[in-house]
Amino acid sequence: MELDCDEIIDRLKAYSDPVALAGMTRFGINPSNTLGVSLPVIRKIAKEIGRDHSLAQELWASRIHEARILAPMIDDPRKVTTTQMEGWVKDFDSWDVCDQCCSNLFDKTPFAYQKAFEWSSRREEFVKRAAFALMAALAVHDKQANNAQFESLLPIIERESADDRNYVRKAVNWALRQVGKRNLSLNRLALKTAKKIREKNSSAARWIASDAIRELTSPSVRKKIRKTR
Repeated sequence: MELDCDEIIDRLKAYSDPVALAGMTRFGINPSNTLGVSLPVIRKIAKEIGRDHSLAQELWASRIHEARILAPMIDDPRKVTTTQMEGWVKDFDSWDVCDQCCSNLFDKTPFAYQKAFEWSSRREEFVKRAAFALMAALAVHDKQANNAQFESLLPIIERESADDRNYVRKAVNWALRQVGKRNLSLNRLALKTAKKIREKNSSAARWIASDAIRELTSPSVRKKIRKTR
Protein backbone atom coordinates (compact mmCIF):
# COMPACT_ATOMS: atom_id res chain seq x y z
CA MET A 1 0.00 0.00 0.00
CA GLU A 2 1.44 3.35 -1.07
CA LEU A 3 0.66 5.76 1.76
CA ASP A 4 2.79 8.57 3.10
CA CYS A 5 3.37 9.27 6.77
CA ASP A 6 0.66 11.93 7.08
CA GLU A 7 -1.94 9.67 5.48
CA ILE A 8 -1.10 6.84 7.85
CA ILE A 9 -1.30 9.12 10.87
CA ASP A 10 -4.67 10.40 9.66
CA ARG A 11 -5.79 6.80 9.38
CA LEU A 12 -4.63 6.05 12.92
CA LYS A 13 -6.46 9.11 14.18
CA ALA A 14 -9.63 7.86 12.49
CA TYR A 15 -9.45 4.77 14.72
CA SER A 16 -8.90 6.84 17.88
CA ASP A 17 -11.05 5.60 20.76
CA PRO A 18 -11.26 7.60 24.03
CA VAL A 19 -12.60 4.55 25.89
CA ALA A 20 -9.67 2.44 24.71
CA LEU A 21 -7.28 5.25 25.67
CA ALA A 22 -8.68 5.32 29.20
CA GLY A 23 -8.18 1.55 29.43
CA MET A 24 -4.61 1.82 28.16
CA THR A 25 -3.84 4.45 30.77
CA ARG A 26 -5.12 2.14 33.51
CA PHE A 27 -2.66 -0.50 32.28
CA GLY A 28 0.25 1.87 32.70
CA ILE A 29 0.59 3.06 29.10
CA ASN A 30 1.78 6.64 28.81
CA PRO A 31 -1.22 8.69 27.57
CA SER A 32 0.98 11.41 26.07
CA ASN A 33 0.51 11.58 22.28
CA THR A 34 -1.61 8.41 22.48
CA LEU A 35 -4.72 7.97 20.35
CA GLY A 36 -6.26 4.82 21.77
CA VAL A 37 -5.92 2.54 18.73
CA SER A 38 -6.04 -1.22 19.30
CA LEU A 39 -3.07 -3.46 18.51
CA PRO A 40 -5.02 -5.60 15.99
CA VAL A 41 -5.83 -2.46 13.99
CA ILE A 42 -2.17 -1.40 14.01
CA ARG A 43 -1.11 -4.88 12.89
CA LYS A 44 -3.65 -4.77 10.05
CA ILE A 45 -2.26 -1.46 8.83
CA ALA A 46 1.30 -2.81 9.08
CA LYS A 47 0.37 -5.83 6.97
CA GLU A 48 -1.11 -3.57 4.30
CA ILE A 49 2.00 -1.38 4.20
CA GLY A 50 4.67 -4.08 4.15
CA ARG A 51 8.35 -3.32 4.78
CA ASP A 52 9.39 0.30 4.44
CA HIS A 53 12.48 1.47 6.32
CA SER A 54 12.18 5.17 5.41
CA LEU A 55 8.52 5.33 6.33
CA ALA A 56 9.28 3.66 9.67
CA GLN A 57 11.71 6.47 10.48
CA GLU A 58 9.08 9.10 9.69
CA LEU A 59 6.45 7.38 11.79
CA TRP A 60 8.84 7.16 14.73
CA ALA A 61 9.75 10.83 14.40
CA SER A 62 6.04 11.76 14.69
CA ARG A 63 6.21 10.89 18.42
CA ILE A 64 2.66 9.53 18.24
CA HIS A 65 2.35 6.44 20.43
CA GLU A 66 0.59 4.22 17.90
CA ALA A 67 2.87 5.37 15.08
CA ARG A 68 5.80 4.25 17.23
CA ILE A 69 4.22 0.82 17.64
CA LEU A 70 3.61 0.63 13.88
CA ALA A 71 7.14 1.73 12.93
CA PRO A 72 9.01 -1.42 14.08
CA MET A 73 6.34 -3.60 12.47
CA ILE A 74 7.16 -2.21 9.02
CA ASP A 75 10.86 -1.45 9.40
CA ASP A 76 13.43 -3.64 7.64
CA PRO A 77 15.76 -5.24 10.23
CA ARG A 78 18.47 -5.57 7.55
CA LYS A 79 18.66 -1.77 7.37
CA VAL A 80 18.61 -1.07 11.10
CA THR A 81 21.86 0.25 12.56
CA THR A 82 23.11 0.37 16.12
CA THR A 83 22.73 4.15 15.92
CA GLN A 84 19.04 3.75 15.17
CA MET A 85 18.62 1.24 18.00
CA GLU A 86 20.28 3.59 20.46
CA GLY A 87 18.16 6.51 19.28
CA TRP A 88 14.91 4.61 19.53
CA VAL A 89 15.61 2.97 22.87
CA LYS A 90 16.25 6.39 24.43
CA ASP A 91 12.78 7.44 23.22
CA PHE A 92 10.98 4.59 24.99
CA ASP A 93 8.46 6.03 27.44
CA SER A 94 5.95 3.20 27.66
CA TRP A 95 6.28 -0.55 28.21
CA ASP A 96 4.21 -1.49 25.16
CA VAL A 97 6.31 0.55 22.72
CA CYS A 98 9.40 -1.01 24.27
CA ASP A 99 8.10 -4.56 24.00
CA GLN A 100 6.66 -4.21 20.49
CA CYS A 101 9.89 -2.70 19.23
CA CYS A 102 12.02 -5.44 20.78
CA SER A 103 9.82 -8.32 19.61
CA ASN A 104 8.98 -7.02 16.12
CA LEU A 105 12.29 -5.49 15.05
CA PHE A 106 15.28 -5.38 17.37
CA ASP A 107 15.37 -9.14 17.94
CA LYS A 108 15.72 -9.67 14.18
CA THR A 109 18.81 -7.47 13.80
CA PRO A 110 22.40 -8.76 13.92
CA PHE A 111 22.95 -6.61 17.03
CA ALA A 112 20.25 -8.14 19.23
CA TYR A 113 22.44 -10.09 21.67
CA GLN A 114 25.01 -7.29 21.83
CA LYS A 115 22.36 -4.74 22.77
CA ALA A 116 20.71 -7.05 25.30
CA PHE A 117 24.06 -7.29 27.10
CA GLU A 118 24.79 -3.56 26.85
CA TRP A 119 21.36 -2.29 27.87
CA SER A 120 21.15 -4.61 30.87
CA SER A 121 23.76 -2.43 32.61
CA ARG A 122 22.04 0.86 31.81
CA ARG A 123 20.21 2.75 34.54
CA GLU A 124 17.24 4.14 32.53
CA GLU A 125 14.13 2.10 33.35
CA PHE A 126 12.87 1.49 29.82
CA VAL A 127 16.36 0.94 28.41
CA LYS A 128 16.95 -1.75 31.00
CA ARG A 129 13.50 -3.19 30.33
CA ALA A 130 14.43 -3.32 26.64
CA ALA A 131 17.42 -5.52 27.47
CA PHE A 132 15.24 -8.18 29.05
CA ALA A 133 12.33 -7.79 26.63
CA LEU A 134 14.91 -8.44 23.92
CA MET A 135 16.15 -11.56 25.72
CA ALA A 136 12.59 -12.84 26.01
CA ALA A 137 11.90 -12.16 22.34
CA LEU A 138 15.10 -13.91 21.27
CA ALA A 139 14.22 -16.93 23.38
CA VAL A 140 10.94 -17.22 21.48
CA HIS A 141 11.96 -16.18 17.97
CA ASP A 142 15.61 -17.16 17.43
CA LYS A 143 15.13 -20.80 16.46
CA GLN A 144 18.73 -21.13 15.22
CA ALA A 145 20.40 -20.05 18.47
CA ASN A 146 22.23 -22.67 20.53
CA ASN A 147 21.90 -23.21 24.25
CA ALA A 148 25.18 -21.45 25.01
CA GLN A 149 23.78 -18.15 23.76
CA PHE A 150 20.98 -18.31 26.32
CA GLU A 151 23.16 -19.74 29.08
CA SER A 152 25.22 -16.55 28.79
CA LEU A 153 22.10 -14.49 29.56
CA LEU A 154 21.29 -16.22 32.84
CA PRO A 155 24.06 -14.55 34.92
CA ILE A 156 22.79 -11.15 33.70
CA ILE A 157 19.24 -12.07 34.67
CA GLU A 158 20.50 -13.09 38.11
CA ARG A 159 22.60 -9.92 38.45
CA GLU A 160 19.70 -7.54 37.72
CA SER A 161 16.99 -9.42 39.60
CA ALA A 162 17.09 -7.08 42.62
CA ASP A 163 15.93 -4.08 40.58
CA ASP A 164 12.57 -3.33 42.17
CA ARG A 165 11.24 -1.02 39.47
CA ASN A 166 8.03 -2.56 38.18
CA TYR A 167 8.79 -2.46 34.46
CA VAL A 168 12.28 -3.87 34.99
CA ARG A 169 11.44 -6.71 37.38
CA LYS A 170 8.58 -7.89 35.15
CA ALA A 171 10.89 -7.96 32.13
CA VAL A 172 13.62 -9.81 34.07
CA ASN A 173 11.01 -12.37 35.07
CA TRP A 174 9.77 -12.58 31.47
CA ALA A 175 13.27 -13.23 30.14
CA LEU A 176 13.96 -15.94 32.74
CA ARG A 177 10.70 -17.73 31.97
CA GLN A 178 11.15 -17.62 28.20
CA VAL A 179 14.72 -18.94 28.37
CA GLY A 180 13.50 -21.72 30.64
CA LYS A 181 10.79 -22.73 28.17
CA ARG A 182 13.11 -23.30 25.19
CA ASN A 183 14.11 -26.85 26.04
CA LEU A 184 14.73 -29.24 28.92
CA SER A 185 18.39 -28.32 29.39
CA LEU A 186 17.67 -24.59 29.58
CA ASN A 187 14.69 -25.29 31.80
CA ARG A 188 17.00 -26.92 34.35
CA LEU A 189 19.48 -24.05 34.15
CA ALA A 190 16.76 -21.40 34.42
CA LEU A 191 15.34 -23.13 37.49
CA LYS A 192 18.82 -23.27 39.02
CA THR A 193 19.17 -19.52 38.37
CA ALA A 194 15.71 -18.86 39.84
CA LYS A 195 16.66 -20.68 43.04
CA LYS A 196 19.78 -18.53 43.36
CA ILE A 197 17.70 -15.41 42.80
CA ARG A 198 15.23 -16.52 45.46
CA GLU A 199 18.00 -16.40 48.07
CA LYS A 200 18.62 -12.69 47.53
CA ASN A 201 17.56 -10.20 50.18
CA SER A 202 15.17 -8.47 47.78
CA SER A 203 11.40 -8.60 47.46
CA ALA A 204 11.72 -8.04 43.70
CA ALA A 205 14.14 -10.97 43.38
CA ARG A 206 11.92 -13.26 45.45
CA TRP A 207 8.89 -12.38 43.32
CA ILE A 208 10.83 -12.96 40.08
CA ALA A 209 12.08 -16.31 41.30
CA SER A 210 8.81 -17.59 42.75
CA ASP A 211 6.80 -16.67 39.67
CA ALA A 212 9.37 -18.23 37.32
CA ILE A 213 9.65 -21.44 39.35
CA ARG A 214 5.87 -21.78 39.43
CA GLU A 215 5.60 -21.55 35.64
CA LEU A 216 8.73 -23.51 34.72
CA THR A 217 7.71 -26.46 36.91
CA SER A 218 4.05 -26.43 35.85
CA PRO A 219 2.75 -29.62 34.19
CA SER A 220 1.74 -27.74 31.03
CA VAL A 221 5.20 -26.25 30.50
CA ARG A 222 6.99 -29.49 31.32
CA LYS A 223 4.77 -31.38 28.89
CA LYS A 224 5.42 -28.86 26.11
CA ILE A 225 9.19 -28.95 26.71
CA ARG A 226 9.26 -32.75 26.50
CA LYS A 227 7.54 -32.58 23.12
CA THR A 228 10.21 -30.24 21.75
CA ARG A 229 13.17 -32.39 22.77
